[in-house]
Amino acid sequence: MKVKSSAYLSEIKPVLLSLRDRLLEEYPYVSILATDSVARQYSVSRTVTSVGMTGMMSGRGFVVKVYDGSGYGEYSFNEISQEHIEGIALKIREGLIPMAEQLPEGVSRSVYAMLEDEPMDFTGSTEYEIDPQEYGDEAILRELTEISETGRAYSEKVLDCGVFVNYQKYSKLFLSRNRTMEQNVMWMAGGFSVMASRGEEIKRSYRSFSNLGGAEVLSRMKDGVCDTARVALELLDSQPITPGEYTCVCAPEVTGMIVHEAFGHGVEMDMFVKDRAQARKFIDRQVASELVTMHDGGAAAREVASYFFDDEGVPAKDTVVIDHGILKAGISDAQSAMYLGTAPTGNGRRESYQRKAYTRMTNTFFEGGSDKVEDMIASIPYGFLLEEPSSGMEDPKNWGIQCMVSIAREIRDGKLTGRIFSPVVLTGYVPDLLKSISMVSEKVELGGGGMCGKGYKEWVKVSDGGPYIKARIRLG
Repeated sequence: MKVKSSAYLSEIKPVLLSLRDRLLEEYPYVSILATDSVARQYSVSRTVTSVGMTGMMSGRGFVVKVYDGSGYGEYSFNEISQEHIEGIALKIREGLIPMAEQLPEGVSRSVYAMLEDEPMDFTGSTEYEIDPQEYGDEAILRELTEISETGRAYSEKVLDCGVFVNYQKYSKLFLSRNRTMEQNVMWMAGGFSVMASRGEEIKRSYRSFSNLGGAEVLSRMKDGVCDTARVALELLDSQPITPGEYTCVCAPEVTGMIVHEAFGHGVEMDMFVKDRAQARKFIDRQVASELVTMHDGGAAAREVASYFFDDEGVPAKDTVVIDHGILKAGISDAQSAMYLGTAPTGNGRRESYQRKAYTRMTNTFFEGGSDKVEDMIASIPYGFLLEEPSSGMEDPKNWGIQCMVSIAREIRDGKLTGRIFSPVVLTGYVPDLLKSISMVSEKVELGGGGMCGKGYKEWVKVSDGGPYIKARIRLG
């Protein structure tokens, strides 16, 4: 089934067209982004059961963007009727546009050309099997409770199994002089954290799930809770690692963290504009092993960060960022691309209608290769299989990386020994790490259990992943 159009946006569309036409009397370029979104979150543990709306991802609102011949201004609001149109035009003319002449001392105004506005008429909807709204809160909580109880029953050493899911169903309407675009999208994501103890020692294992769809993701979660509980118990026997550089095999979720943190943020081209990213100087240069090809884009995969067009009305794309080790392109919003003289890649995304559009990652991943995972492990005299990433930090200016991984499984003489080291800090200089990749598996997996912020704010949904990779990595 396909996600239905928003009845509210369909009803209000004639008013928005009137507003567009009124503003086009004064400005050569006008666009309107209208959003109608609902999001809910659920969690169950031994002591807590909760359900509620996710405020950051829920709501209805509008963003008007106008061009005055040299620059752009945006005005957001959440009420609209025929009676509001002249008032909005007045606020833009007398309140918004004059702000360009009131810049602080030392801040200059950049001059921009007018955005391209080629004709486009489009409507698209993603597909799902079970609508979580129709399935209902009671049914979702019942399934989460069953998963939590299964995890807690795995062993007497399991203290708790916290389970959560959230979903977002949104419709967006983009209008300009020549474009009428509509998209209706739904995703659902969840996960569980199993906490185990032995004496005073407590360890936890986490796993996430996601899909571009609906509540059908719950069936996959049921199948994974016992494996996660088993890993939590294994971690009770883990040891601290001896710092050093090792040959490692990274599971797809760790590969995804490296892709996202080590390189994804570094090719967001609004950072090029601010000269805050080393990658700008390396276009058409080797930055990784020739085995590495990296993609990003709302159309590059089918996951939680997929969409048909971005929040500036640019169609979603599949951007090849690295092609066999050569850095070919960054990702961009429309205005950063204009400043840099490149074509926008459809990565202009807003946290909500109340926020500015920034260059943001979407589905970010490495392509698969031709190697078998068992051959990758067999090729290592001594090293580790890295699993379960927990957090990461990047430094696009200097290309440094620091990430946390919960599990490093020891490999000796080409075999897993059963010994686990935890926690592990993964650090290094990004090109050194990527150039050291010597084997890449066939299997590629993406996941989108989390959100991505830009400077600890501006949160959007993303997915990342890739194949198993073999590389030299500094661990501590």
